[in-house]
Amino acid sequence: MASDPLAKLLRGAVTVTTEEELKKKLARGKPLRIKLGVDPTAPDLHLGFTVGLRKLRQFQDAGHTAVLIIGDYTARVGDPSGKNSTRPMLGEAEIQANLTSYLAQAGKVLNPGYETAFNGTWFGKMTFTDILKLASQMTVARMLERDDFSNRFKAGTPISLHEMLYPLMQGYDSVMVKADVELGGTDQTFNLMVGRDLQREAGQEPQVCLTLPLIEGLDGVRKMSKSYGNYVGLNEAPKEMFGKLMSVPDALMEKYFSLLTDLDMPKGHPRDAKVALAREIVRMYHGEEAAKAAAGEFDRIFSKKELPDEMPEVRFLPGTVPEGRIWIVKLVAEAKLSASNSETRRLVSQGAVSVDAEVVSDPEAKVVLKDGSVLRVGKRRFARIRLG
Repeated sequence: MASDPLAKLLRGAVTVTTEEELKKKLARGKPLRIKLGVDPTAPDLHLGFTVGLRKLRQFQDAGHTAVLIIGDYTARVGDPSGKNSTRPMLGEAEIQANLTSYLAQAGKVLNPGYETAFNGTWFGKMTFTDILKLASQMTVARMLERDDFSNRFKAGTPISLHEMLYPLMQGYDSVMVKADVELGGTDQTFNLMVGRDLQREAGQEPQVCLTLPLIEGLDGVRKMSKSYGNYVGLNEAPKEMFGKLMSVPDALMEKYFSLLTDLDMPKGHPRDAKVALAREIVRMYHGEEAAKAAAGEFDRIFSKKELPDEMPEVRFLPGTVPEGRIWIVKLVAEAKLSASNSETRRLVSQGAVSVDAEVVSDPEAKVVLKDGSVLRVGKRRFARIRLG
């Protein structure tokens, strides 16, 4: 664990523009304003989002001021970072619905007392003249230096003009909150650097840009994302969170420890390290007792092959299932243990579905319903069948 204050602040960082500037700012002995922007484009946060939030918390712990920008206006545009097509524009109702959930989940990571700024506060008051003035501070050539745009331009993929406003909007946020440091993923580098340019234009000292890695999801390949199904959500139940983290690929363990916890990865068997990782992360977001219970249940189910102490029930009333047999895909759907029939078919074909420990491998199979039988889907999803 890093003991040097600067080393802790830079732990896990990919780039710092520039470290010398950061040292000078810190040497003044005054609290710095540390900016992190989030767009409420979805209702739930996952561990990938906490990489930036945790870095913001580390600056808080060092005595600096955390400024969380809620991009209620940038969310309308959609950050083009890492995207090869135009994002759909979100409506006001959807954005507002996501805000409450975002702030509640951010509060699990940050200390109380952080500043919250909605960028609609300033963008909502802009006139068209103000927008023209902002746009005049960026050239098309400079904008096309950005990989996302240049790759799409070369491929003939449409780029909407409103997308080019996004880096300017994010940069202007830094001007409005007088950021000393801005945090962001490596895919945000261009946007962060625009903030430095706009601050110079406004007569402010340029912010230091500190970029953080994008964390791969449970598949070990793609960035953690709900759309890829490779995520661990902050609002997930402790047992589900624990079980998911036990499936982290060995090659990612050190990265998860570094970016998602304050612990160093323990030496020894990878499984022991995964238990330590899963227990620590569940403890951080659900408390010590929940972490202990989740670890105990995981051990009973996977090491001792026991059933969980509690599981949801799926009940069938008399006469609702002809001949007492039901299509396995329908059974899983009734138990709400799968997101879709296509996912269920895939899981059945992979041998990941069983009834009373008997694997069902044919997606077209019908199984006999028995009161008290246990349906299992994947490694962690169970339901008890009840008749009558």
